[in-house]
Amino acid sequence: MKYFFKGKMKEDAGSYCIALPFNVWEVNKKREHISATLMVDNNIINCELTPANQDGSYVIRLTSDDVKNIDVKEEHNFLIEVSGSLIRMNQNSPYSLENPIRKIDDIDIIIQPIDGTCGQTVVAMLAGNTIAEVCSEMGCREWQATMGHVISALNYYGIDHSHVIVFTEGKETTLPRCAILMEKMGRFCHYLLYFKGKYYDPNDGIFEEYDTSKLLGYLEIRLGE
Repeated sequence: MKYFFKGKMKEDAGSYCIALPFNVWEVNKKREHISATLMVDNNIINCELTPANQDGSYVIRLTSDDVKNIDVKEEHNFLIEVSGSLIRMNQNSPYSLENPIRKIDDIDIIIQPIDGTCGQTVVAMLAGNTIAEVCSEMGCREWQATMGHVISALNYYGIDHSHVIVFTEGKETTLPRCAILMEKMGRFCHYLLYFKGKYYDPNDGIFEEYDTSKLLGYLEIRLGE
């Protein structure tokens, strides 16, 4: 999986540090150094993600040689591809991109029955399936659905999606026609769905306006023609 965000480098003890705006355990679940590829402007750098705390927060540390062609004082677009993702691809699914579970041309709102099942509920809305069936496929209960689980379920149901998670971190953004949105909520993410001008929240129902300052990032769902 790839992650896109904007930010600045910080000089720290002779190296240059980039703080990641997402919880690496959400996908990788590794409490160690993780190999990755970083693209900054037109530069491609092999690097490692290093734990910053014991909560899934990670940073990238670069050497002066890594950044010799980069203006370290400016804000940059960062694209990171993390190795060793736990996202499942081959799941013996009856569905595929050519034969998805359904064509997504409308969304029916589903309210999560208990707290902590927003990820499962968003997938259920996209798939036109029940929360019970989605929970069974995802293999996780309340408060356990990470973005890795969500993407694995999308793959299972043949629901086409971008392979880049865009982190907006509260900045104004133009959303695609359909996207899974992530809000930061304490240690967890709250997931909701955007579809053609409306927001489908597993907690609060449907609404037409949204405060993007609450938005951590999004994953585009590709609707096709």
